[in-house]
Amino acid sequence: MFKKKSPGVSQAKLATLIAHDVQIAGNLEFSDGLRMDGHVKGNVTGRPGEQTLLVVSDQGSITGNVNAYDIVINGTITGDVTVEHFVELQSNAHVNGNIYYQQLRMDVGASVEGKLTKRDNTLAPQAAQTAQARLTSDLTSDYSHSET
Repeated sequence: MFKKKSPGVSQAKLATLIAHDVQIAGNLEFSDGLRMDGHVKGNVTGRPGEQTLLVVSDQGSITGNVNAYDIVINGTITGDVTVEHFVELQSNAHVNGNIYYQQLRMDVGASVEGKLTKRDNTLAPQAAQTAQARLTSDLTSDYSHSET
């Protein structure tokens, strides 16, 4: 009656499929959801500011850095993985690189050759840069007003 969903994974529709017999050389940016059954040699990035979902099936592979809101891996990634929200490493997942995450689920059989680093979830990187720029601006204006 009720659909069971993975804990922590945001619902996003898989709008794009890269089939198992497709090979892409170059960087790839996507929105919404992407299911990767094929192979990419290049960076794969979810559109910034969107709650993107990347699913790398047991047939899929990426050689390059990966960045998305949510990621489910059951294939191979050679490169660093940066996840804004939730990453799930299923039993056939093989990651040769560092994983930066907020929430992590790892099944028996998954392997990671690299560091697992929990990210601070208080500020997103872009928001942190904006906050730092505002703070610097405020301090500069306060300093200039105090000299007059």
